Amino acid sequence: MSAGQQGPHRAAVLALMLASGFAGLGYQIVWTQQSALWLGHETAGVLAVVAAFFGGLASGALLLGRRIAASRRPGRWYAGCELAIGLWSVVLAFAMAPMGQALLQWIGAEPSPLWQWGVAFGGSFALLLPATAAMGATLPAMERALAQHWRGGAIAPLYAGNTFGAVVGVLASAFWLVPTWGLARTALVCALLNLLCALAALRLLRDEAPAEPQSPPRTARGLLPLLAATGFLGIGYEVLVVRVLSQVAENTVYTFALLLAVYLVGSAAGAALHGRRPRQRGERLPAWLALACLAGTASLWGAEALKAHALAWLGSGMPAALAAEAVLAVAAFGPPTLLMGALFSHLATQARAAGTGLHLALGVNTLGAAAAPLVFGLLLLPALGAKAALLLVAAGYLLLAWPLGHARGIALPAGIGAAALVLVLALAAPPLAFVHLPEGGRVLSYREGSMAAVSVVEEADGTRRLRIDNRQQEGSNAAWSADARQALLPLLLHPAPRTALFLGLGTGTTANAATLDPALQVEAVELLPEVIAAMPWFAATERTPSGRLRTVAADARRFVRASRAHYDLIVSDNFHPARSGSAALYTVEHFQAVRARLAAGGLFCQWLPLHQLDLPTLRSIVRAFATAFPEGGAVLATLSLQTPVLGLVGHADGSRFDLAQLQARVLAARQWPRSPAGLGLDDAYAVLGTLVAGPQALQRLAADAPTNTDDHPIVAYLAPRATYAAAPPPRERLAALLAELSLAPQELVTAEPAAAARLAAYWEARTRFLAAGRAVQPSADVRRMLAQVQQPLLEVLRTSADFRPAYDPLLQMAAALARVDAPAARDLLDELVRLQPARTEAGELLRRLP
Repeated sequence: MSAGQQGPHRAAVLALMLASGFAGLGYQIVWTQQSALWLGHETAGVLAVVAAFFGGLASGALLLGRRIAASRRPGRWYAGCELAIGLWSVVLAFAMAPMGQALLQWIGAEPSPLWQWGVAFGGSFALLLPATAAMGATLPAMERALAQHWRGGAIAPLYAGNTFGAVVGVLASAFWLVPTWGLARTALVCALLNLLCALAALRLLRDEAPAEPQSPPRTARGLLPLLAATGFLGIGYEVLVVRVLSQVAENTVYTFALLLAVYLVGSAAGAALHGRRPRQRGERLPAWLALACLAGTASLWGAEALKAHALAWLGSGMPAALAAEAVLAVAAFGPPTLLMGALFSHLATQARAAGTGLHLALGVNTLGAAAAPLVFGLLLLPALGAKAALLLVAAGYLLLAWPLGHARGIALPAGIGAAALVLVLALAAPPLAFVHLPEGGRVLSYREGSMAAVSVVEEADGTRRLRIDNRQQEGSNAAWSADARQALLPLLLHPAPRTALFLGLGTGTTANAATLDPALQVEAVELLPEVIAAMPWFAATERTPSGRLRTVAADARRFVRASRAHYDLIVSDNFHPARSGSAALYTVEHFQAVRARLAAGGLFCQWLPLHQLDLPTLRSIVRAFATAFPEGGAVLATLSLQTPVLGLVGHADGSRFDLAQLQARVLAARQWPRSPAGLGLDDAYAVLGTLVAGPQALQRLAADAPTNTDDHPIVAYLAPRATYAAAPPPRERLAALLAELSLAPQELVTAEPAAAARLAAYWEARTRFLAAGRAVQPSADVRRMLAQVQQPLLEVLRTSADFRPAYDPLLQMAAALARVDAPAARDLLDELVRLQPARTEAGELLRRLP
């Protein structure tokens, strides 16, 4: 390699590093998602995998880098590393699932955080090590091969090129490769890139002159601790900012891809800029970085306003929403990451000039990065809060400024200014907590955990709402009836359950309602301990007995796979599928694991929030469910048009519901401390009347949809569309769905012909009732309301005398009408008595009229 070849050769080398960086971040995304499928989404498991990835990189830089430094052919080492990465990635494509399953069983269903962290870190570290160690050695190998040929040094341009490749890799993986090809195929694409890099390196460096082996590195006193500290603080800042922005951004796979991409772009740009001016003094960089981190932290207090302004300027739709999230990322990460990239390049170049190899500099820097997720994410954030932890990062950079600047007698005005700002923010700034308060509302509880911030807000009328990362769809005490029905419906559909498992807790209403059955033992699994701690704020002791509900803080998916228990009933909460990790609870493999946990004759119910889903996402979820439960059907939790909730129900043995047996069960349930009849579940027709689809209809609905699987998590990439973009109102989505569904009684129900016809009439009445409700305009004037609904609801009652949801509102309006127009009220009550003679309420009200 001669000096005359530097022009084209430099471009080819940078292209090589870009491709290698692309593959490296592609692997990180794939392996992190694959590991979470088996190790769970608890903080201990997720952060352990990230730490294991960084730990492998550090091991490769430190251990292999020493041999590379002594080698006369470092270019061949580089090609060998790329080959090792590609080959081991192919092995992992087939070995990840069985090895992950073995780790899952080793962890157990209810591990301590320390045990889970240890197994997750140790297992992931060993599983990924052959590839991650080779990744960690690629940059030192290429730098060693080019150091004597590139004027000004090779560290900064190689680091920048590799990191820019990582940016392309993370965006391509999130927006194209994984949604299109799935995780395993994405990994194979990255493996192919590594193999091509290996071949290209052998050709590119084939005329490499034997390099003089480097003498054993001399330790550049003071620089290695600084390098470790910069890795630790840089990743710590990333972890903290991502957690804070999770309360403002939408927390989808696209959100995290954009945040990571902006972080990497800044780091790469900083390294590239420093590479152009390598002789500029870098002693001031830590102090300026402290100021930049403070500025980035300050931007977080205005993140909500900044997002609102960005959306006002950009407009609506998914591209605009993603662009607004990118604006938040640039504000928080832009200047800090530019200086982080420049500072690493400066310190690594200084260490190299002092006789310390890049492998040692890179290794200790990555070791610091490996420790950051544990220290900041698992310890400091829950203990101190986001504000204090971020100020500690800035203070840490100030401490780095002292040894770099003091030794050369450099005045550090930036450091003095940063110190003053740290003090001001520590004393005067409010916490980095985002809680929307309605007028007259107050915060009853706020807990900042390692994974989410959980708050309980009480409105002026006494309504209490649970919010996770400041989102309102997590439940409230005002929704007690709807939430309780999500327990009692599947509970009544099983003839005699003794054990029940609830996946997801929310306010606790659903799981608590199940304890109304005195014969039932209930377990509930909730990912966030802070949600469990918030349950007392929603307790309704006068409504539900206590003592038979056991809560477990664990990842629901991991718990189902690791548990050896069997349950008569399993009910899964209506998780928002766009939120990070939730889509894994809607895959074929998870539904199959749930079926394996059902006892003989057991029943599973998966609730789905139709008001948070678009139809393409729903179809993929239904197809996954129908793959595991081909004889299953669907129910509606309530008849709400604003927040419709669909339930997918299936038996372990594919059996049907027995109407006569169900009627006996419902009658017995009237003796519970609170009868299901008060929630509209007063007979078998009301319970089975919630059915909206049988297996044939579900198969038709999902026929052309891609299946949501562990390897191809299509729901995680489809669901955000309904979150980011304007969607039709929930009532329109419900109407569109019901228009595609159909059900014959014999598909799911065993009943006598007369009873089957009566049930079919109930379903027809429900369809007419929902159609009538779509056109209603609410009014406080009872006459205006009756003008809209009286004839449609009477027609519903003529269709089915069992359909109580049409009877009750007419009865209530008749009572209100009696105060202003007694003759009209009498006519309405006469009609109600004629249509439903078995019900006594209308007759009693009629007798009280003057």
